[in-house]
Amino acid sequence: MLHANIPNLSAFFCYNQHMNFQDFKFKDFINQTLEAVKFDKPTPTQEKLIPPILAGRDLIGEAVTGSGKTHAFLLSIMQKLDVSKNEVQAVIVAPSRELATQIFKAAQEFVKFNEAITVSNFVGGTDKARQIEKLQHSQPQIAIGTPGRVLDLIHSQALNVHTARTFVVDEADMTLDMGFLKDVDNIASSFGKKLQMLVFSATIPQKLQPFLKKYLNNPVQEQIRSQVLVPENIENWLISANHRKNETTLNLLQTLNPYLALVFVNTKAQADKLQAFLQESGLKVAKIHGDIEPRERKRTMERINKLEYQYVVATDLAARGIDIEGVSHVINVEIPSDLTFFIHRIGRAGRAGLSGITITLYEPSDQDKLQELEKMGLKFLPKAVKNGEIVDSYDRDRRGKRKPGKQEMSSTARGMMAKGKKHVKPGYKRAVKWVMAEENKKKRRAEQNKKARTKRNARRDSNK
Repeated sequence: MLHANIPNLSAFFCYNQHMNFQDFKFKDFINQTLEAVKFDKPTPTQEKLIPPILAGRDLIGEAVTGSGKTHAFLLSIMQKLDVSKNEVQAVIVAPSRELATQIFKAAQEFVKFNEAITVSNFVGGTDKARQIEKLQHSQPQIAIGTPGRVLDLIHSQALNVHTARTFVVDEADMTLDMGFLKDVDNIASSFGKKLQMLVFSATIPQKLQPFLKKYLNNPVQEQIRSQVLVPENIENWLISANHRKNETTLNLLQTLNPYLALVFVNTKAQADKLQAFLQESGLKVAKIHGDIEPRERKRTMERINKLEYQYVVATDLAARGIDIEGVSHVINVEIPSDLTFFIHRIGRAGRAGLSGITITLYEPSDQDKLQELEKMGLKFLPKAVKNGEIVDSYDRDRRGKRKPGKQEMSSTARGMMAKGKKHVKPGYKRAVKWVMAEENKKKRRAEQNKKARTKRNARRDSNK
């Protein structure tokens, strides 16, 4: 592994909230690119990650979508690139075609200001034979792609990666989940000894640890957690679905009439069902998930970006692997088991400083997940759909927050409590509460019956 000896490295890594891109002393074409894409100041993620990358350190960057990590490694790669050499100097792999293409497009922005830079995108669903033929004539300085296609080109001896000095694994946890880690392992073993490896991931699961220990040498580890989970330009609503999630989703979409809404579900089967239901109800709805063929998915994405669809039903592939511009609303029809995906989902709305709304439908069974999200700092505004309008609703915990009234304890309950004190049995407190609740219910019913009898007697007396 390649490591540069930089004096006072810890000071170099120091976070400075007033840092500008000029502080990195980037090459002219990089500064021109930053100005063209209107990047004024580095994000906190970029401030933390760029210095160790430029210093040649191996790195594990734990950061969420939208934190600026893509440009953290692209800026560093561009700064160290030797445009006089027509050989592979950096390899970047991402788990989905869409994400790889997104990185490729970001890299192409730099080429506009330095045409000597060569960047290629190698993903499945494209003409491999043509790519091999092109590689026989020239090698790109930066190779970007999905693990399977990049490995195919290496095995075909078309892509020569032994000259590369930097290997980037983006969205490593997603790579693991989608079963591509073995391909990435094989790619990593194809490089020479002088290699800097950069691994970026929203989370670092335990199953990823053997890979990290195998290839990374004394890596810098940076965990960047956003202090604001929902930006100020985003409203975060919570709506009870009342066990009718499909109908509530339809009602919401018809009421909101969004510019572009991403509707998230947890499974591909649910995405198919919800899209069919919405289409049968008269809405024109796109669908994105992992079982859709690459060419069809590409065509769908093109039509979405042309605003031919107002609604897109998607699984979490779209939360992390797809960049859709202009999303005004994100609707979580289901809350994911991995709450990291929830943060990725809401990050799709209101990007580039635009306003947006995220809406989460919930059932009583979602209570634990909602409480966990609130512990993470997320705040929800309770809302409801009534008569074709969105109105303020009540706090779902309103009953739990009421001060308990004094309840008279019956002899039965007192007896149970006395037995419980002597020998506590599992669930005895719950049983006592149940007995008290039933007794109080009977008392209330008796009082209501008494009032009803009194009214009947009064009416009877007045008619005499």
